[in-house]
Amino acid sequence: MPDTVSTTALRLHCFRALEPGPRLIVTGAVHGNEVCGSQAIERVAREFDSGALVLQRGSLTLLPVTNPLAYERGQRNGDRNLNRNLYPSDEPQDYEDRIANLLCPLLAEHDVLLDLHSFHAPGEPFLMLGPQDNTGTLEPFAHAAREQALALRLGPRRIVEGWLETYADGVRRRLARTPAQDRAGLLSTDPRYGVGTTEYMRSQGGYALTLECGQHQDPAAPEVAWRAIHRTLAHLQLIDAPAPEPVARPQLLRLAMVVDKHHADDRFVKTWSSYDPVARGETIGMRHDGTPVQARDDGFIVFPNAGASAGNEWFYFAQPGSRDLGA
Repeated sequence: MPDTVSTTALRLHCFRALEPGPRLIVTGAVHGNEVCGSQAIERVAREFDSGALVLQRGSLTLLPVTNPLAYERGQRNGDRNLNRNLYPSDEPQDYEDRIANLLCPLLAEHDVLLDLHSFHAPGEPFLMLGPQDNTGTLEPFAHAAREQALALRLGPRRIVEGWLETYADGVRRRLARTPAQDRAGLLSTDPRYGVGTTEYMRSQGGYALTLECGQHQDPAAPEVAWRAIHRTLAHLQLIDAPAPEPVARPQLLRLAMVVDKHHADDRFVKTWSSYDPVARGETIGMRHDGTPVQARDDGFIVFPNAGASAGNEWFYFAQPGSRDLGA
């Protein structure tokens, strides 16, 4: 990856085959400090340029740096979190709004999205899966079988569902706790707060997966991302390669709730890693006034962020899922 990127444009690698097929887009650095996907995407682009990979069907769009301002700063956000409240705006208010006005139509032009991320605390790679087929109002969907089939072939054994429902519940509790006073508060209490790249892709008729490739500085994370791109290309038959086998014994978890940090002095009682198990009643953290934050049941900690700012997600809580993945 280059040390710097233009903050006034998005740089794309686009490949179009003569034969019809699925339209795939792969994105990296939606959060600017999550660069393993960017490194993997550039590696794949070089493989196509050298002829080591040849697109046989469909189309491929590679977007190594989705949020150039955040990437340039080496931090999660530019002006705000691009992977929340993602939708076009007639009157963009910040940098991420302007990126969304480019990104949303780009996503809508494709059938499949692979979005590559990394996470703050140590832990093994995992996938975020969308809903089952439904005609509800929150996230109607009709491609669950295709999305599940791809998820099982990307490599990681851990698959997590329930993202947007958990966000919606978090929004309701934020609204009940305190009224929004500023733009950041208004965004975090917007019913669309949970809509990011994958959710927007599904709203446009496609399907999508978020792959969390490992901890931000994990040297193995770019390799996880690179293998996932190759497996996606092979599974969708965009390249001539053996079809990847599904992962053996996948672990399905379902997000049950998000817990916000209320005060800057809220703290964890220990250093947590994603998917550390917790028992019902176990103390996870302490509020600034001494009130313990305890696990409401047996389950797992997800995305613990000791450095979260007040009013934002502190950690998530997950439990075993029951969906039949067809593995």
